[in-house]
Formats: sequence, structure tokens, C-alpha cells
Amino acid sequence: MIKWRQGTVETVEELWSGACQVQTRVGQDLVPAIAYVTLTGRPNVGDRVLLNVTALEKGLGTGGLALVVATPDRLPSDPAFTQGHVVKARYTPLQDMVLGVDEQDSPHHHLLADADSIDGMPVIAADLHSSVPAIIAGLRSVKPDAKVVYVMTDGGALPLAFSRNVAGLRRANWLTGAITVGQAFGGTLEAVNVHTGLLAARLVLGADVAVVSQGPGNLGTGTRWGFSGTSAGETLNAAHTLGGRAIAALRVSQADERPRHRGLSHHSRTAYGRVALVPADVPVADLDSEFGRSLSDQVDELIASTDGRLRRVDVDVTGMREVLDESPVLMQSMGRGLEQDEAAFLVAAAAGKHVAGLL
Repeated sequence: MIKWRQGTVETVEELWSGACQVQTRVGQDLVPAIAYVTLTGRPNVGDRVLLNVTALEKGLGTGGLALVVATPDRLPSDPAFTQGHVVKARYTPLQDMVLGVDEQDSPHHHLLADADSIDGMPVIAADLHSSVPAIIAGLRSVKPDAKVVYVMTDGGALPLAFSRNVAGLRRANWLTGAITVGQAFGGTLEAVNVHTGLLAARLVLGADVAVVSQGPGNLGTGTRWGFSGTSAGETLNAAHTLGGRAIAALRVSQADERPRHRGLSHHSRTAYGRVALVPADVPVADLDSEFGRSLSDQVDELIASTDGRLRRVDVDVTGMREVLDESPVLMQSMGRGLEQDEAAFLVAAAAGKHVAGLL
């Protein structure tokens, strides 16, 4: 069920490419909203806007904003005709047609038509979008010139423009490009699925490393299987199938109040222990603390459950806190930053540092 409201735009602020922060007046209330300009056009002060307020009124942590659906009194102009027949957010009222990197009209189609290998490229799979900056920070601490491509799957937000992380990483030149796959859209390149996304990262953008996660706003239900992060295990399968080096970035927390996510998250246990069916490296930060020792035991249990399919790799993260502090984007996950949940980011950074040693 969707909750609708009508509002009047009071302020418009450019966030980054493709997105605007809009303050709207709905009755007596000021309601914050986001507008994706490629879908709705750019709202102007004074415009009447139609808002979807479902997530806002539900009080969601990620995505707790109203969404501008349309400016009914001033429709955006029709875009210039472009090639492409790949439809994203298919059969929703705001479906968008894009040029897929892998489709026949693409100038890169000849590279991908029969492509079947990413030639050993490391592929780092992560459950949470918030792990991506820490992973890249760890990688750059050893290999600052590595060409990193981010591949965003469609388990969370569909518009790449919703991601502050990617916008900041691109501004800092920490990313060579971003590829949106499945129903996700707005990347440097668009691809049909994670397989062609990885092939395009390697063969079109020349990536040394691909980092793959869902967009912001992962979905979980508190059940063993009902969470969108199972896609991390599917990413490892795709990487191995295409001749890549599969790397599993662990989701951990020392501050999450939910027992299933304290220490090694059950999402990592399921995605890497059950969904993934291929060999993969599991980087583990060497944390000299009671939490670190408990986490180490949990990882050993995960490794043992896979009969040697997963390979533990211990990573020295001495000095990594300072590296994370200098990141061009804020380290924050589930509303917690470095001060509240340092281990979550150190373990993600360990995955990046491990991969740097493989290049």
C-alpha cells in the first residue's frame, strides 16, 4: 500500500548527479523528499509535487524520505531519443529505458557477445552497501592506483543516485566506474545481471577489482533465508563461474543489539556458507580483543561447515583505523559510525587489503 501526499516545493538542493533534496510543504508540515531528476525532471521552488510518503511515515532508517513522483503542473520535457531497449524498474509507473552495455545497440556488444571470462579478476562480495567505502579504503592503503569498479545489484535501492557513498567515492576518484545490474539503474554502465556486470567491469572499464553489493537499504525479515543479502553468495558463484577470484567480505558488528547480527552476522553465515557453492577467500581482520577472539571462533565454525570450500585469510589491520578516518565518505552503517562499531569497518577493510596483495 502506498501513502500519497501533495506538497509545494519550498527549497531545492542539488545533492549529486541525478538527485535533488527537496523540502516540501504539506499542510503545516515541512516534509523532506528526494527527486531523481532523470525520472521526474528537476522540481522548482513553488512547484506542486506528488509525493510517495510510505517509507517516511513507516520511519525506515534507510530511505526514510518522501519520494517525488511527479510535478503534475509542469511535466518534464521529453528526452532526446537514445538507443537502447533495456527497461529497468520494469512495469512500474516510473520504469526507465536505458542502453545496456550488453545489448545489441551497445558499442561494447562485440566485446561481450561471446565473453566468458574475467581473467582471474578479484571480485569482493559484500552484504551491506555501507561496507563499500571501507573495502576500497583497505585496498587503497596498499594499492592506491588500483582500478576499482563498483557493481550494484538490485536487492536494496534501485537508483544509484540514492547512494551518497558512490557519489563521494566518484568525486574522490576512488572508483573507475559504477555498473548497475538487474533492476538497478543509473550507473556508468547498465547491465542485465551480475554476470554481464562483472564482464563489463573487466572488459569495458578495465577493472583490476570489482566490488559488488546491493544498494542502500537492504531488506531483512529476521528469518534464516528472508533477506536480500543472499545476493552476496550469488555474486561469489558468478565470479567463480566467470574465472574470477571470489572474495567474501564478512558482515560483523560489535554494537548491533540484535543477537543474530552481533559478531558474525547470520547473513554472512547463510550467504557464504549455504548460498555460495564455490571456493572463496574469507579475509578476517586480526583484532586483538575479546570481540576479535570470539569473531575468530565464529569464522572458524563457518569455514568448517563448508568442508574446506571457504579459505580463511588473516589480515593485519594495524593502522587501518587511521586509514578509515581519512576516507572521503563517512563510515556509517545502520546509523553507527566508527566510534560505535569500529569492527564492522575494520573487517570490511581487511577484505580490500587482502585483495591488494593479490594484484
